[in-house]
Amino acid sequence: MSNLVAVAFPDRATAEEVMATLGRLQTEHAIELEDAVIVTRDDKGKVKLHQSNKLAAGGALGGALWGGLIGLIFFVPLFGMAIGAATGAATGALTDVGVDDNFMKDLGAKLQPGGAAVIVLIHKSTPDKVLPEIAGFGGEVIQTSLDDDAEQRLRHVLETRSATAV
Repeated sequence: MSNLVAVAFPDRATAEEVMATLGRLQTEHAIELEDAVIVTRDDKGKVKLHQSNKLAAGGALGGALWGGLIGLIFFVPLFGMAIGAATGAATGALTDVGVDDNFMKDLGAKLQPGGAAVIVLIHKSTPDKVLPEIAGFGGEVIQTSLDDDAEQRLRHVLETRSATAV
């Protein structure tokens, strides 16, 4: 089962740093994300979603693999890989999986003007590796589907950082 976590930050730059850290942690297999989005609210109140491109790479890679295998059958593996990669990337771009966009926009409307939030759908993680990495950014938990103990642990880690930054 996947868990939704949404954390608000005072600005987009901090949210982007958190997203980069999560991307590195995913590369290190400390966390496995199904969806990752930065939501921003500008000074006029307009909410914008910034989808993570790092997760979409799997569509092109999977398409290239299948295209290459099919190409081998017909003795044109490079052509098959190219077609498969293009098809996989296009399918990944058109398929909206993960957290509902309207839900994210509703959360974004609650942000302070100029604020941002990172919303992730976590397939699995190793909290002992992930929490120390994100603790340095502070932030405020605005929504989760975590169990009470895990949510309290996340809030404590983020609040400890926020309290020391003031």
